[in-house]
Amino acid sequence: MSKVAWIGLGVMGYPMAGHIREKGGHDLVVYNRTAAKADKWAGQYGGGTAATPAEAAQNADYVFICVGNDDDLRDVTLGPEGVFNTLKAGAIVIDNTTASAGIARELYEAAKSKGVHFLDAPVSGGQAGAENGTLTVMVGGDEDVFAKAEPVIRNYARAANLLGPAGSGQLTKMVNQICIVGLIQGLAEGLHFAKTADLDIPKVIDTISKGAAQSWQMENRWETMTNDEFDYGFAVDWMRKDLGICIDEARRNGASLPVTAMIEQYYSQIQRAGGNRWDSSSLITLLERD
Repeated sequence: MSKVAWIGLGVMGYPMAGHIREKGGHDLVVYNRTAAKADKWAGQYGGGTAATPAEAAQNADYVFICVGNDDDLRDVTLGPEGVFNTLKAGAIVIDNTTASAGIARELYEAAKSKGVHFLDAPVSGGQAGAENGTLTVMVGGDEDVFAKAEPVIRNYARAANLLGPAGSGQLTKMVNQICIVGLIQGLAEGLHFAKTADLDIPKVIDTISKGAAQSWQMENRWETMTNDEFDYGFAVDWMRKDLGICIDEARRNGASLPVTAMIEQYYSQIQRAGGNRWDSSSLITLLERD
């Protein structure tokens, strides 16, 4: 049993930390910006709470972070009450935030300077994957550090792979998001076309999902998209944030992302219509407006 700190108890972090406590049996201390949520988590899972990230990280072997963006991440690591101020030598920080590759490299170097370790480890699988402990984890960092941390990560994951040096996990998550939004847009257009052509959509999906058009998005989202139900997945606000990271990185590395850039603007239209918290499959609403 290891000493583990968890920073950030949002819709993803809350159940992920719970799996580490319940499946792994680790000694867990949690910090959340809203203390009431940390108290609720501790009451549910039996761990402890801390008033600051730095307090949570004291004596921890592993520190997991799952916050909103680069600024949040920098604050809970390098800020005056950040975890890097109190980590013991050899501790490992595992960051599950979807953030930029740049900050992953920055924190990797900062960790090295303090005699600790850092892995960028964004996840895919959404809220359902977090709740079921079936996330896919994309990791950047050192191989020996990953080998130590992987058994703890596996408590909330069905797959965890080291993709390369610091930043590689975040870059792989960008690939993931680029692929997902293209699939969603294609599915939205296909469903819209089927509806306009007066086809039996359940029969259409039952047929084409057994062929080359099959995807996770098709199998899990076609029905909710058809029924205008958008409370089942990753929020538009977060997807647009992620696509912004992808586009910024593409400007740096010279990649061409014309479809991704277009879909990012589609999500901005959904935000302006008040769909900030709709899930990312809500792209179909832009095709079916009067």
